[in-house]
Amino acid sequence: MGNILRCFKGEEDHGGGGDHYPYYRPTSGPSYQPPPQQHCSDDQPAAASRPRPHQQTLGPHGVTPATAGVAALAQDLRNFESTSMVPEALGQNVTSSKKAQVKWYRNMLEAYKNTMPPPKTSAEAAHLVATALSRIQRADLEGILAFYNLSIPSFPAASASSDNHPSALPEGIQFVLNTLPVNNKCIGDGDGFTAYVDTTNPRESANVPLEVHELVIARTQAHIDRDYQTANALLSSLDEAGYKIINISGEEILARKYRIRMRGIDAPELKMPYGKESRNALVKLIGGKCVTIYVYEQDQFERYVGDIYCDNVFIQEQMLKSGHAWHFKTYDKRPEFAKWEREARAAHQGLWASENPEKPWDWRRNQRNARHDAIQVY
Repeated sequence: MGNILRCFKGEEDHGGGGDHYPYYRPTSGPSYQPPPQQHCSDDQPAAASRPRPHQQTLGPHGVTPATAGVAALAQDLRNFESTSMVPEALGQNVTSSKKAQVKWYRNMLEAYKNTMPPPKTSAEAAHLVATALSRIQRADLEGILAFYNLSIPSFPAASASSDNHPSALPEGIQFVLNTLPVNNKCIGDGDGFTAYVDTTNPRESANVPLEVHELVIARTQAHIDRDYQTANALLSSLDEAGYKIINISGEEILARKYRIRMRGIDAPELKMPYGKESRNALVKLIGGKCVTIYVYEQDQFERYVGDIYCDNVFIQEQMLKSGHAWHFKTYDKRPEFAKWEREARAAHQGLWASENPEKPWDWRRNQRNARHDAIQVY
């Protein structure tokens, strides 16, 4: 989302109030002003260069035109370590608050200290910044890289698998989602929930609609102007577009909304007997945690149907073994699912403590028929 947001410049706090974090004004710095920034792709225009005072010519001390930004970054991190102050001019390149900027420099300082030897080239410095700030909005990442005249690094697309899952995706999987922590309130019942995925994810970043970029920019401006009524209305418009701004550890993240249906199981509906217990079991497994979703398809309700993993645990397996869901045989023929349900039945786990629990698909059909009959009578 950076190409559009980068065009917006502004401070979040004007005239007092809000977060107050000190800035410092560097008294010296590399005098070299680099040529326009070269980006890794042709569709990304160069952002504004970092303002640096022209005080002296570069000397023979290891600072060259190619490494002026690296030296400036090192200097700013040393200043931050001793003063906890961030560069004053940074606010011209990013839209996040001063509080967020302080956290960025804390993360970059830690990464810098843990990198041996320290970065010496622009590419190494850009990689360090992008890695340390991987969770911030794309626009802010581009802005801070431009502030130090560093090119945007090219990262390979994120692997669809992790060390805990096979490197080759099973047949039928369309794509993989790695979510932000799942809010408990977003878990509707024992087999469905709403998840959000960070738009800095490589799969998401190129697909954010133009209207969403414009809404984010307008909301940021309204927040700066302290027009909170407009800002809240714009958040509602974002939600209608399928996106949400989520605050995680003091940082605002633009995320895309996904409605998820767990593949191969059917849990009691919330209004059914054992419906609340089933939902609570899923909350314990994934509530407040990031999950990995292997998406196979979308159903007739436009939900993404997939297998869910959290903390190296296959969630459908746990729901079946604990007796919190049925094997949905109509749509899933995996023999292990049938086996897990049989074991839970035999052990009278969960809903199987009842002699003859109502099947959720039968309950839904009865509800539909009852509504249909009521309409005909009317």
